[in-house]
Amino acid sequence: MAQLLRAPSVPSLAGLEEELTCSICLCLFDSPVTTPCGHNFCGPCLDVTWSGLLQGFSCPQCRASFPRRPELQKNTVLCRVVEQFQSTQPAGPAEEKRGGDGDGDGSRPEVACDSCLEAAAARTCLTCMASFCPEHLRPHQESPAFRDHQLCPPLRDLQRRKCPEHNKLLEFYCREHAGCICCVCLVSHKACATGPVPEAKAEKESQLKNRLTELYNQSEKASLALDEVRVLQRQASETAARKMDLLRSEFLEIKALIEEEENQAMKKVEEEEKRVCDKFDYVHTVLGKKKNEIQVIRDQIEMALTEDDDIAFLKKAAKLRHASTKDVFIPRIDLDQNLIHTIYQGAFSLKEVVKRTVNQPQEKKMEGGQSRPSVEEKATPQWKPKAFQINPSNKLSASGRKALGLHAPKIGKAPQKPQPELSEDADTKDKRKPAKSAPNTANPCATSLESFLTKSREELLEYAAKITLDFNTAHNKVLLSDRNTRMSVSEIPQKYSPHPQRFTYCSQVLGFQCFKRGIHYWEVELQRNNFCGIGICYGSMDRQGADSRLGRNSSSWCIEWFNSKISAWHNDLEKCLPNTKATKIGVLLNYEGGFVIFLGVGEKHNLIYKFKAQFTEALYPAFWVFSSGTMLSLCQLK
Repeated sequence: MAQLLRAPSVPSLAGLEEELTCSICLCLFDSPVTTPCGHNFCGPCLDVTWSGLLQGFSCPQCRASFPRRPELQKNTVLCRVVEQFQSTQPAGPAEEKRGGDGDGDGSRPEVACDSCLEAAAARTCLTCMASFCPEHLRPHQESPAFRDHQLCPPLRDLQRRKCPEHNKLLEFYCREHAGCICCVCLVSHKACATGPVPEAKAEKESQLKNRLTELYNQSEKASLALDEVRVLQRQASETAARKMDLLRSEFLEIKALIEEEENQAMKKVEEEEKRVCDKFDYVHTVLGKKKNEIQVIRDQIEMALTEDDDIAFLKKAAKLRHASTKDVFIPRIDLDQNLIHTIYQGAFSLKEVVKRTVNQPQEKKMEGGQSRPSVEEKATPQWKPKAFQINPSNKLSASGRKALGLHAPKIGKAPQKPQPELSEDADTKDKRKPAKSAPNTANPCATSLESFLTKSREELLEYAAKITLDFNTAHNKVLLSDRNTRMSVSEIPQKYSPHPQRFTYCSQVLGFQCFKRGIHYWEVELQRNNFCGIGICYGSMDRQGADSRLGRNSSSWCIEWFNSKISAWHNDLEKCLPNTKATKIGVLLNYEGGFVIFLGVGEKHNLIYKFKAQFTEALYPAFWVFSSGTMLSLCQLK
């Protein structure tokens, strides 16, 4: 070993300490091994790192993964390089870590002999607390008096190993106070857990290696978690991209369907325009011919008037006497207002459905996608505008149909038992907006029926509601006019388009407004009041069959003029009433109060009849006209 100090290769090892250090324990390699990825580690350090693992073996330095635990062999070349490097270093803490006693060959000349102060120390006596060269070490090796003295490789930090209080060697370690103590200090540390310094060092090394292993495992788990988070993030982005593509496709399909409906509606209006224009062209041609005929006769008369010969003039006049003309007649040609109104009503209804769906809060949309239909939604007719009839060849997905509120119409009866806060079906609720309650100074529920019977007309007008007739509910024999405020019986059936809300059995029509709360008052004027009826009904009342007539079911209340007889009807029960000469009827509805009264309007109100009921659904004004000439008009109250 002494020759290695003088070998030319010694300087080349001076900068290899970092390369010869294990990246796990940060000390010089001890039994180094090489992983398949080319990195070197202490064999024991790698065993501790991989202990307890059945799979997922990876390099602690580059994180290269191995399908199974590699079979590692000791790197003998690296072992010799480490030994050569250690021989060139002083016997300091690095050599103490390895626990070697040394033989003096590897000691550095910087540690001088404490006896001669010239020669390099070969060993250090921990009992004498001094270092000796080979010459002065002889007594320790030959004399029995020094046989029990503890020798070690040369040390330069002997003063740090002495107790500053007792000047004794620090041979023990107190675990409770976490410090090294001497043999004299043991007296004051009797109750403490103490032990030799080498044992404490070995214990601490084991704890630190275990801690280091835990940190490496936690670091490995953190790396795996980061990779998993990146994968989840990428999956979330891909999912969002797919959903956006689906949404884009759905909205493109919705736009295409709406454009198709727009084209169909515009085409119908254009066809109606062409029909009318063709008639005008025909009339224009006929009138042109008529004008030409008149012009020919006028020219003949003018030519006859220029004739001087009496005989010739009379002959011409005799011929002209037989030429007769008729007055110009312009037939009435107009657009089919019913068709135009139907097309517009469908477009308007479609717009309202889309607007309601778009403006609906997101929470309600999500709830609506999972909630079950309410009792009245099952019972109330589901309305869909005619102008938005989907072409079967263009199928819209379920989410798209739901977004536009497109569903098959249903007609049924609502249950008669009280239901808390029952709502209308989605389309009817939007189309027939509840009328605003008139100002009321008292609680409607607390207002008694008798108090309204004593009120004057001016007081009742405080609850006035503006009523118009719903075009989509009118029977085809009911003719609406004056902006849907007047109804009469038509001799010719109207060409109304089919609608799930339209009456098909009785010539009836409902008001456009609905009432779900509050107090409301409106007036109806009777003209030739034979065979007509005025009342209220639920929106779920039948539209077909004998049960669809006002008062013949449990969903409607009315008074009826049948020739000269007046009757009150509800649930198919009739009650005859005294005759009245009133031509204007007032209807007052108190929803919370549970009653509706019919009054004869005049200088003084006369009670015709009153109904009491516990209302459970939205109520609509209802009307029946039967005989030809019968006309009912809604009064516009202020």
